[in-house]
Amino acid sequence: MQSRPTKYIFVTGGVVSSIGKGLTTACIGALLEARGLKATAVKLDPYINVDPGTMSPFQHGEVFVTDDGAETDLDLGHYERFLGTRMSKLNNFTSGKVYETVIANERRGDYLGGTVQVIPHITDEIKRRLKLAAEGFDICLVEVGGTVGDIESLPFLEAIRQMRSDVGVQNTLYVHVTLVPHIATAHEFKTKPTQHSIKEITGYGIVPSIIICRSEQPLDEKIKNKISLFCNVSPNCVINAPDVKTIYELPLHLNNEGLDQRIVELLNMWTGAPKLDPWTKIAASVTDTSRKTVTIAMVGKYVDLTESYKSLSEALIHSGVANNCKVKIVYVDSEGLETAEVEHALKAANNGEMVDAILIPGGFGVRGSEGKIAAARFARERKVPFFGICLGLQIATIEYARHVAGLKEATSEEFEPNSSCAVIHIMDSQKKVEQKGGSMRLGAYPCSLKTGSKAREIYGKAQISERHRHRFEVNNAYRDQLEKAGLTFSGTSPDDTLAEIIEIKDHPWFVGVQFHPEFQSTPKIPHPLFTSFVAAGLAAKEKSAVTVEKGGDKKSSGSPSQRGVTANAVQQELTSSLTRN
Repeated sequence: MQSRPTKYIFVTGGVVSSIGKGLTTACIGALLEARGLKATAVKLDPYINVDPGTMSPFQHGEVFVTDDGAETDLDLGHYERFLGTRMSKLNNFTSGKVYETVIANERRGDYLGGTVQVIPHITDEIKRRLKLAAEGFDICLVEVGGTVGDIESLPFLEAIRQMRSDVGVQNTLYVHVTLVPHIATAHEFKTKPTQHSIKEITGYGIVPSIIICRSEQPLDEKIKNKISLFCNVSPNCVINAPDVKTIYELPLHLNNEGLDQRIVELLNMWTGAPKLDPWTKIAASVTDTSRKTVTIAMVGKYVDLTESYKSLSEALIHSGVANNCKVKIVYVDSEGLETAEVEHALKAANNGEMVDAILIPGGFGVRGSEGKIAAARFARERKVPFFGICLGLQIATIEYARHVAGLKEATSEEFEPNSSCAVIHIMDSQKKVEQKGGSMRLGAYPCSLKTGSKAREIYGKAQISERHRHRFEVNNAYRDQLEKAGLTFSGTSPDDTLAEIIEIKDHPWFVGVQFHPEFQSTPKIPHPLFTSFVAAGLAAKEKSAVTVEKGGDKKSSGSPSQRGVTANAVQQELTSSLTRN
């Protein structure tokens, strides 16, 4: 029996960047999955970098890591959180990756001496990768990064134009996401940017059948009809996507607009009615203003661009749903903690109130590291729930070594390459690495959990698998000394050579992990570590409230000394070491 051909939905964007193509793509996938279809998604990035792994967090935001070790665009995080499909190396590729492959083919003589050109060689490679990623799925959503009109996007636009001829009109659909701005002084929406954007993409031979109109406020039918008339699409295919309280409301709103129904009609597909109860419950929980609030201080180095911590912030929101509470994230610049008293700085960042828990995320380079160490010490000594992720585990280990285990000069080889007390050092497998891009310890690896540990209790099983992205690790030469001082290594690689999880027994909740659990958290299945961490924050908040009732003082004065950091400073760190923990 012949299987049904995969249907392709191509999502492009116009007018401005960061318009929400990734979320739109993810929500379309979620709606079609709710109808019983098997969907996947691919992100096409026009930049020349082979992958985002060596790019500054200030320029690119978070690097999302897949099970098979791909360093990808953060939109793949949206795909995994909204779809039931795990992403892989097939689901994100760049112009640099495509050109790298074509040039390698040419060097091997694969083109038999022919002149290598953008058409057909580059576009053929793009199409080959798309078809490979789509195998086995009913729907393959393809998001083209950037904005229509960008010179870098032209090969991708030409490739998706050709796909209609390759797989058939009945198997392809073009969706264009555009901005309908509201001019406050004129008290009206303006459709001209959308008209120009549609004209631009039509000039490349791509005629959208559906237009997703982003706006700050809902559009009325008059505006939709005007866009329909001037952009040559059916009125019911002009879909409004106004700003919503939470991104988890978006699938429900797009369903109310009829988006998924239009798609299955245009692609001539039979499906069942969408089952959206899970999304209804998630959206209701996130927007419930009656829930208790737990405040988490995220002490990091890229707080000027919180997209650098996208999966982390979403994982905390998911765990808020699991704990029936609202999670308030307070972003604290770790550099500021190097010159300020930690308690005052944390309270100042939270409008004078003490935070309920502290989280130190991943990062790279020495900048701000002493501020993070100060935060970890404060959390340990003051019994504040603490969660260290990747570099956060290393920071917590250094702090414990210095102030508990008596290793006063403890540091990381990343911070001080010639240190005589590197409790964190470079992995053996990384010592001879010359090409830094894509060469870290990447992807999913197993971890064995110690019987009786908090980690074992949280996960409820003896072995787990989590995603990694690092070059440095705990130095085993110091493990015995640290353990004797009270630090528990509750998770290790199966052969016990790599420390994966640390915890402190006489602390309400103090856990550090070498991996990135946020990459596996979804709103439907919150990650157990984050769920337990947020629960600990709630417990600390309730305990603090009891203390205040008995006469404790919650007032604070003072503010942290903040130092500005430029994107250039981050880039210099990146190019000098190209290390990421």
